[in-house]
Amino acid sequence: MKYRAIIFDLDGVICHTDKYHYQAWKAVADKLGIYFDEAINNRLRGVSRMESFEIILERYEGAMSEDEKVRYAAEKNEIYKELLKNMTPGDLSPEVKDTLDALRWAGAKLAIGSSSKNARFILERLGLDGYFDAISDGNNITNSKPDPEVFVKAASFVGEKPEDCLVVEDAKAGLEAAIAGKMDCAAIGDAVKCGLADYNLETFADLKKVAE
Repeated sequence: MKYRAIIFDLDGVICHTDKYHYQAWKAVADKLGIYFDEAINNRLRGVSRMESFEIILERYEGAMSEDEKVRYAAEKNEIYKELLKNMTPGDLSPEVKDTLDALRWAGAKLAIGSSSKNARFILERLGLDGYFDAISDGNNITNSKPDPEVFVKAASFVGEKPEDCLVVEDAKAGLEAAIAGKMDCAAIGDAVKCGLADYNLETFADLKKVAE
């Protein structure tokens, strides 16, 4: 294997929860009378919850205290978690599971590097509870992407040097975080357009060729 460990973002890579994020933020934005659409939602990819709310508040005409911001962000998360209960192992594509199994069989350590504080719950809903060798998420970091902290900690959790790890990301902020952490990175989905990655994946299964 070219890499000793592979670190995956969760949302948009292992699974797709964009629609749930959108519905939850839309509910809060509507309550506050703030215009919110899918283009704005796309700007929130890979960004922490509070930073996401600050982006939404760019269109807010009133004033809001920090306590109110925390309360509305928490309200969004409660809505989001309720929506996540709709997820099942059927939401994990066979291609993703087969590729993960092949990488593990070939000897790679597998880790999650996600800004989400709901990563473990999502993995449980997908039937991947306990599957990854390590999980670095929004519960153990201070700085969200593009800061490299979440990936640096993931590498540390699996006992590997950054240069021996490959990061798989679907967002520009995630690629920037990987680069800042001195890790190679593979882009999938919208991240391919950024031109920042060492590898551009057309499909998740392409990872098997990249990591050989």
